[in-house]
Amino acid sequence: MEDLDVASVDWALSTTRSVRRRIDWDRPVEPDVIETCIDVATQAPTGRDAEAWRFLVLTEPEPKLAVAECYRRATAMFRERAPEGSGPKPAVLEQAERLHQMPALILVCSEGRADASNTALQVAFYGSVLPAAWSLMVALRAREIGATWTTLLLLHEEEIARALGIPDGVTQTVLLPVGYMKDARLRPTARRPAAEVTYWNTWGARRAPE
Repeated sequence: MEDLDVASVDWALSTTRSVRRRIDWDRPVEPDVIETCIDVATQAPTGRDAEAWRFLVLTEPEPKLAVAECYRRATAMFRERAPEGSGPKPAVLEQAERLHQMPALILVCSEGRADASNTALQVAFYGSVLPAAWSLMVALRAREIGATWTTLLLLHEEEIARALGIPDGVTQTVLLPVGYMKDARLRPTARRPAAEVTYWNTWGARRAPE
């Protein structure tokens, strides 16, 4: 077993944040780099070794614009329906306006559909594709490529499928708008500590002090 640089791994995992503004809008993300990151992503765990994930990379203006138009409508809908004070942040609204300018959009999909009547099968379905989406985001971050984890586009899944030629029976999950970072300073953010969100042996039970 090769020794891991634990500090570097922890740093990458702790600093993979959504990057919406500090993007080099004019620098393309090389296809070989994207495919290398996808090669890393597909090492993620998947149920029954199905490898049902599929990655649709958009770099041409027309498909990016089709996605961006749907995304802007989804953002507007979210903004209208959100309780006062909990709507999308300014950075989210700004990204929605500029989504078509992102160097690349990566739509992470999975062949098949989740069984809406069975929680266990739903968890198994999405649990076999979302780890790959997260691994892809971390792999991109390690190469100074920013990404944003967003699922708003699913409000218009059928329209997106028609626009991009996605077959029936393929489920869209996460959209990752990506671009090389420019002057971004990624660092860990404040989160509740493990001791506050972790129970031991019984729900609600805290670990006894040593």
